[in-house]
Amino acid sequence: MESERFVIPEWADTAEYRTICSKVDALIEVLKRPDILSRIDEANQPRRSSAAVQAAFVEEAIELGFRSESKGLFATSKSSGLRPDYFLQLGDTGILLEVERGKTTINNMDLLDFWKCHICEVAHYLVLMVPLELRQNAGTTVRREFESVRKRLSSFFDPGNATNVRGLFIIGY
Repeated sequence: MESERFVIPEWADTAEYRTICSKVDALIEVLKRPDILSRIDEANQPRRSSAAVQAAFVEEAIELGFRSESKGLFATSKSSGLRPDYFLQLGDTGILLEVERGKTTINNMDLLDFWKCHICEVAHYLVLMVPLELRQNAGTTVRREFESVRKRLSSFFDPGNATNVRGLFIIGY
């Protein structure tokens, strides 16, 4: 498991960001448990879906306060049919937790997840779980999804290129 975080500089030293980091750190500790790692590894196999990865830790995520597929978060948006995999409300902001597997970069799901956080009025932080390495089928080459996502989404945190997403946490499983 690997992780990387990005934050808009003006939010880096705030109580809000420290609170968000503590929740994400708690999630990462859960994900590092040997039983959870084993279930995630089993789910991250060719022809398996992100739902199988989610199932590996859903109970623990709910214990941490995440709600599964929260409805209504995009009610004021023109894209009101959107839902995150999980959402955690923290004061006047929150965290969207998205879990991807097979379509992470092939179908630009990482960019869709970032955009969802950008248009969500009540979440300014995104936790994006992606495979470190992805093999779609037994005979295909391995795709380095974590590294690809890290490279392309980090540009949103370059000076002068920021969105209203205050922080991004990429977790590679």
